[in-house]
Amino acid sequence: MKPHTPIAVQIVQLIQAEGWAPGAHLPAQLLADRLRVSRSPVNDALKQLHEKGMVARERNRGYFLARPLQLAPDQVAGALGIEGHDVATGVYFRIADDLLRGELPEACSEAQLRARYGLTATQLGTILGRIANEGWAERRPGYGWQFSSMMRTPEALLQSYRLRLALEPAALMEPGYRLDAAVLARCREAELHLLDGGIETDTADQLHERGVRFHESLVEASGNPFFIDTIRRVNRVRRLLSYRSMRDRQRYRQHCEQHLEVLALLEQGRNADAAEVLRAHLQSTLDNIGKITNVLATRKPASE
Repeated sequence: MKPHTPIAVQIVQLIQAEGWAPGAHLPAQLLADRLRVSRSPVNDALKQLHEKGMVARERNRGYFLARPLQLAPDQVAGALGIEGHDVATGVYFRIADDLLRGELPEACSEAQLRARYGLTATQLGTILGRIANEGWAERRPGYGWQFSSMMRTPEALLQSYRLRLALEPAALMEPGYRLDAAVLARCREAELHLLDGGIETDTADQLHERGVRFHESLVEASGNPFFIDTIRRVNRVRRLLSYRSMRDRQRYRQHCEQHLEVLALLEQGRNADAAEVLRAHLQSTLDNIGKITNVLATRKPASE
């Protein structure tokens, strides 16, 4: 897939590559795992495909392929009428970057955003819906949108990692901890994909989602709702600075190797050892982020 290929297009291309016949079930989790993204954008894409008549929706059962899809790869986006989503994805990152640089007001009307980025109402709605779901903007009654002031400085990202350093290893030591074998296998497959070239070819979205899925999967296996809720909240708000820290991908090979070591230890039931490796992994990441604060700290001084 090309970087920023719309998820709906990726789903159609996957259906064609697999040769799925009409009536085939399209579980969101399966598609998310195959495309290495979270379920939220997959669900949005399935809704788009449903609107185009490509898939059918059955109540309490999900989505199913409605008809044969016989399109050349370069015709898929045009047939779906969603070329604009490539534009929307690019502007999403521009908004994030402008916000981090202090070039975008924290409160904006939709008219201001459309004019600034040259968007249609549909494109802006797509972007703001995604941003709202990720937790770094919310609608203001009568005035458009308010961007969050959280996670806008290097220190904020460091603080989030210090919280995770205290929380995630402890989650592995919870009584009754159990990481499902299928979840473990999916996590391992994602790491091996990166080591096999994905580090260089995956988009920032895919890299971020892979990291989120790995760490949330470990914490979810604790069964402790307080741990689970906390890590999900942290992951939502740290996305902005996480994207910027991804400009240096050299550290990802070490990350993958550490993740695989944690999985191997959990598979053996050696949770205490896995917790120590996870703690060392998070500390290493924290140290590395501390070395690139010049990359993260790009907000304009107040005097400018």
